[in-house]
Amino acid sequence: MIKITTDISIDEKEIKMDFIRASGPGGQNVNKVASAVQLRFDVYGSPSLPDDVRKRLILLAGNRINEDGILIIKAGRFRTQNHNRQDAIDRLIDLICKSTIKPKKRLKTKPSVASKRRMMEDKRRISKRKRMRGPVRNIED
Repeated sequence: MIKITTDISIDEKEIKMDFIRASGPGGQNVNKVASAVQLRFDVYGSPSLPDDVRKRLILLAGNRINEDGILIIKAGRFRTQNHNRQDAIDRLIDLICKSTIKPKKRLKTKPSVASKRRMMEDKRRISKRKRMRGPVRNIED
């Protein structure tokens, strides 16, 4: 069991890991050894996630979730499988932890009387300035 929070824990059977060859520099090690990890987690079918966390996780993961609802995390920063495996699991835990935080509701506010007054004074001042930029009229006419 992988413990995410006090309420949420994921069974290790829900996570599928495939080892692939890492991309990028590294010489023969990259060409021969499959040290990168591709972690797959079924978000839609996971019984461990509450519905509200599942919805926020889908939004947070973005294009890392395919149309079948499977979250794919690729980890290939390190040279060893164990480090990459732990990195992928840590990234999954971090993503799920972020999705457990409920967003704050926005409280509608109205502008204060003083701010309305300041806004109107600024508007009058700018209007006067722009009127003064107009053509000069003769007083004698």
